Amino acid sequence: MFITLAKNLKSTPLQVADDPRWARIVARDKSTDGEFWYSVATTGVYCRPSCPSRRANPKNVQLHHTLGQAKATGFRPCRRCNPDGPSLEAGNAAMVADACRRIERSEEEPSLGDLAAAAGRSPGYFHRVFKAVTGLTPKDYAAAQRAARVRQGLEDGSSVTAAIYDAGFNSSGRFYEKSTGMLGMTPTRYRAGGAHEEIRFAVGESSLGTILVASSQKGVASILLGGDPDMLVRDLQDRFPRARLIGGDRDYEALVARVVGFVEAPALGLDLPLDVRGTAFQQRVWQALRDIPVGQTASYAEIAERIGAPKATRAIAAACAANTLAAAIPCHRVIRKDGALSGYAWGAERKRALLDREEASGGPGAVKTADNAYRSTRA
Repeated sequence: MFITLAKNLKSTPLQVADDPRWARIVARDKSTDGEFWYSVATTGVYCRPSCPSRRANPKNVQLHHTLGQAKATGFRPCRRCNPDGPSLEAGNAAMVADACRRIERSEEEPSLGDLAAAAGRSPGYFHRVFKAVTGLTPKDYAAAQRAARVRQGLEDGSSVTAAIYDAGFNSSGRFYEKSTGMLGMTPTRYRAGGAHEEIRFAVGESSLGTILVASSQKGVASILLGGDPDMLVRDLQDRFPRARLIGGDRDYEALVARVVGFVEAPALGLDLPLDVRGTAFQQRVWQALRDIPVGQTASYAEIAERIGAPKATRAIAAACAANTLAAAIPCHRVIRKDGALSGYAWGAERKRALLDREEASGGPGAVKTADNAYRSTRA
């Protein structure tokens, strides 16, 4: 009798609500797409686990190991998650990839309407999806491609005029309006490999260790932190391999002292021109970081939302890692969603120290996150 009862217990299926797969459906877990499917009796459809539709009552749900089993119910495929084919996310990614190739192949910047029509979508929908996938608008992506073409043309030895028109600019005037922002210097100087660009620098000391400050004619181009002055100088040489590095004089050392003062007391601010060099996406991220008030933090996901690219958290982290202006572009104010400090190019202890002194300078309760998670990590 005991053996018979045991066999019956083993053959009794789990209730859907108790099946581990149901939790994956509730979480809309994209990683489980293709591993199983589910059907809903009340709507007569079958779906993939990540389906964005309203959650069904588990009492009306049946789980299926294969797509064939889901089809055998006689229900129709869900129109929202398309369980028979690629997911909506995969379809959008393919659509955007095709649009990117179209932009890259075009001699002139294609209009939003043309790109949307080629994708078979409305301009508004296409624009939203493109920005969500790439972190850039189609116009910004096209501008970045033109800038890359100009840089490549100048590096290949083309004349400045040829590089401008080959990149798709209709006039030299339009290009020169943006040339310094694109190249970080004049086109002629860039074509020479930056060989004649002068970078002034000096090294100072702070409570966070050694600080190297370097400036171009446009403004402060690097603020580097470390423990070894020689290593910081070599780092600067790697960043500007063809530029002429000039040790700072007494006047420049006064500027370094201002930067040191800012690092020691962030509430003072840094009223100095910056030479911010990066891609269009990086510059959008860095501007969002500069908009975080002293004494506050934001998660990578929050920054992604603020720049209109909610799925670009990894790209946000990469942009933070590429920052060369420590403290001036405050990537130390970006933390993980769970409140952990995460990585920092100049060391986690320096990141913690910067946040501590910003909290102290910003008044009671200055460091705030959505769930005060950072404060709890230090308790």
